[in-house]
Amino acid sequence: MIMLVRQAKELINMRIEISDKYQTGVQPSSSNQLIIVRPAVNLWLIVLLIMALNNIAIAQQTEIKKFSWTNLPVATLPTFKKDTINVVKNGAVGDGTTLNTQALNKTILECSEKGGGVVLVPIGIWLTGPIYLKNNVNLHLQRGATLLFTKDKSQYKIIAGDYEGRSAARNESPINGLNLSNIAITGSGIIDGNGDVWRAVGSSQLTASAWKEKLATGGVLSEDGKTWYPSVQYKMAQINQKSMLIKPGQQLTDFLEMKDFLRPNLVVLKNCKNILLQGVTFQNSAAWCLHPIICEDLTISGVTIKNPHYAQNGDGLDIESCKNFLVENSTLDVGDDAICIKSGKDEEGRKRGIPTQNGVIRGNAVYSGHGGVVVGSEMSGGANDIFIENCTFLGTDKGLRFKSTRGRGGVVENIYARNIFMKDIVQEAIFFDMFYFVKFATDSERDQTPKVNEGTPIFRNMIFENIYCNGAAKGLFIRGLSEMKIQNITLNNSTLKANIGIELLQASGINVKNLKLLTEKSNPLIYLNASNDIQLDHISYQKGLSVLLSLDGRDIKDVRTLNTDTKSVKETFQLKNGASAKSIDLR
Repeated sequence: MIMLVRQAKELINMRIEISDKYQTGVQPSSSNQLIIVRPAVNLWLIVLLIMALNNIAIAQQTEIKKFSWTNLPVATLPTFKKDTINVVKNGAVGDGTTLNTQALNKTILECSEKGGGVVLVPIGIWLTGPIYLKNNVNLHLQRGATLLFTKDKSQYKIIAGDYEGRSAARNESPINGLNLSNIAITGSGIIDGNGDVWRAVGSSQLTASAWKEKLATGGVLSEDGKTWYPSVQYKMAQINQKSMLIKPGQQLTDFLEMKDFLRPNLVVLKNCKNILLQGVTFQNSAAWCLHPIICEDLTISGVTIKNPHYAQNGDGLDIESCKNFLVENSTLDVGDDAICIKSGKDEEGRKRGIPTQNGVIRGNAVYSGHGGVVVGSEMSGGANDIFIENCTFLGTDKGLRFKSTRGRGGVVENIYARNIFMKDIVQEAIFFDMFYFVKFATDSERDQTPKVNEGTPIFRNMIFENIYCNGAAKGLFIRGLSEMKIQNITLNNSTLKANIGIELLQASGINVKNLKLLTEKSNPLIYLNASNDIQLDHISYQKGLSVLLSLDGRDIKDVRTLNTDTKSVKETFQLKNGASAKSIDLR
């Protein structure tokens, strides 16, 4: 930037020198020529000065301090006029039976067209079809107010939407927002998606009495009688593995025969800015619950997100390709991943190329869920600069969960977590796996050869500290790819009580310091395979273990243990399948 300032000064000096030159008298070549020098020179200089100043401004922007715990990303909050319109004004009736779709949408549109403000939903049960948010409107639900979305699927038309990062036919979401700014859903009420009428469920997922109640609602059963489908149409789409992806040349009408199968997300906000979701309970979604996609300045504060534990694809919050977000002081109890970071899937996600970045996740409690905070697996656009702190996971399948597979691509980096408290984690407390793959009809062919290309996922540069887990099947699990190891992961000042301690496969640059591992069954305490540059510093454990370290394979290099008791185990290290003692440095 200093050089640019000098450049501007030199241009000013140049102007003076040129001006002086012409003032000394340069004669025209002929008597009929008129040379107007100064205005042309001045205009030229002004243009150059503007360019120089613009370069200075750009340089200042690039010198912004990197995000850190002392310089967290910030999401700009929306602001609204105080003008308030009650939905009753346009004929809405909160008796739980009157369909209020038209009245609610009319009120929201009217409020927006008047410059914005608050649309008030008072106490009552307000049955409705799809709602469309509008610019500058805060949809506010009083305590005791419930927006109940109708079971009548004919009220939801088929639209071109998104499914797991790809363009797909979907039924309209109960709440929609597209290309909006300055929007909010606030209050203390409940938004219920009536998801049970959309979802299939297995008999093993319900109690005997709940299964009997489900059968009484109608629907159809699988041939073996173990799966309930909402309709024949749904069942046939499932059995025949129908794809909801929109292929070139397809029309939305082509999906009418599988309409029941196209389950909607409860709230979808796409390409919106300045968003606030606060205080409300979002529950019983047909698929994902909250799905902001390609949004900026998103704040989610003090909400409750609930789905049955058996809810198929019942994610709580999926933040996809969003920038500048805050998720705080919220409670989630869901059927799939709880707080999930995504950025598109495979080639389509890479072409979009919009990472999820600049986010803070803090003060949240997660009960049931496949993972507390999750990155992936649809993260082909990447994710970076995300800060997670002061969260509690109680009984989730996994705690911090990172997942991808060959063919996804994308770079996930600069993820930081601290002060995370977990209890009764079913599987791993901290989990990285680059072999996550579940085959769906919506999956395209992917290059799964073990070579580095655009489809190779990269996970690197993460720091976790003050992580406490009281009960898990496994403390830390990392499994990268042979062609792209998971790189530069640090775990500091933590306590993990688990059946199995640490397993590292295809990992590089792993630094564990001041870790207390409380395991009774783990043998070995730490298992390594195809990994290098591993530092274990101040590792404490229960006495009486058989093996501290197990090294499996010839391609293990540079394993260092520092300040760690190697005498309270029967065997310090174990070598398997060609592993060499030369790869270990015990200090």
